[in-house]
Amino acid sequence: MSRVGKRSKGLLLLACLLLAGFGAAMTARGAGAGGKIKFDMGPTGAALACQPNAHGHVVVEAKHGVEKLKLKIDGLPANTGFDVFVIQVPKAPFGMSWYQGDMETNHDGRGEQTFLGRFNIETFIVAPGSAPAPPTHPLDATINPATNPVHMYHLGVWFDSPADALAAGCPGNVTPFNGEHHAGIQVLNTSGFPDNAGPLSQLG
Repeated sequence: MSRVGKRSKGLLLLACLLLAGFGAAMTARGAGAGGKIKFDMGPTGAALACQPNAHGHVVVEAKHGVEKLKLKIDGLPANTGFDVFVIQVPKAPFGMSWYQGDMETNHDGRGEQTFLGRFNIETFIVAPGSAPAPPTHPLDATINPATNPVHMYHLGVWFDSPADALAAGCPGNVTPFNGEHHAGIQVLNTSGFPDNAGPLSQLG
């Protein structure tokens, strides 16, 4: 074999090794399986008794610096509104919570919504210091507590109103989990995962 042939073979081998190393690094960060994760949500607590067939399925996919989260829910009351939150722990006291958006079921008790945001191992909230906060609603704090970064890897779904929860045979407790801070009980969450290892932490 000529020197040129040997050199080309060596360069090809080096390129293969570099690509293999890059692939291994991506796999270690959790991005090796196409940058996608899938998991289920189920009812717990009071909702387990009143909405035992409630179910959620989530697909999260990395999309160029942002994640696309698709949530499908079923087994729920028809034509009813729900609120989706990213939360620190799946059950009370929930910890830090971020209002992600709304969804509504159809006449069959099914719903689907897609959210864009940060839904991976870098999902966190931070407050380097306290600052004044706008009192938009009567329950609002007027100053925030300072906190180091707190990662939030769980999801929760709440009835949008206590009246809807009561109509579905559930308790009518009032919770702050909607835009007016007058929501119903939590109906779905990701408590099938450990408190400190929620499913969003699986995506690097």
